Amino acid sequence: MGMLKRMKDMKDMVNAAPGMVAQAQQMGAQAQQMAAAHQAAAQAQMAQAQAAGGFQAGGAVASAADLEPVAGVTLEQFVAVSKGVAAYNYDQAKLPEVALNQGIDPVSWQSASGTWNERIKANPAVAQRFNQLYREN
Repeated sequence: MGMLKRMKDMKDMVNAAPGMVAQAQQMGAQAQQMAAAHQAAAQAQMAQAQAAGGFQAGGAVASAADLEPVAGVTLEQFVAVSKGVAAYNYDQAKLPEVALNQGIDPVSWQSASGTWNERIKANPAVAQRFNQLYREN
């Protein structure tokens, strides 16, 4: 009886493997995106420091325009949605659903998420603010 159960468990594990591999690949891709964003932010910060003639304490400065809401979505809301997807094992397909739970319609989310990601990549101060809010909430 135990041997049959073990065989069934092995069969279940083999059947689950493709999904687990896909999930691992997705997580790896997310890690690469985050690493690229960090690298871009560091490069932008270095370029700004060189242009200013040195490194300023606190890094780059985010202007008011850099922190303006996009399609009605604030940075705080963007953080809440980004963090909320953790409940779905970081499944990017769930982002619109999480956004909707935060009161953000799918069209606004689509526009806002792309722009916020670009701002975070382009400006280290925006990235730092995102990270600060992410850790606080």
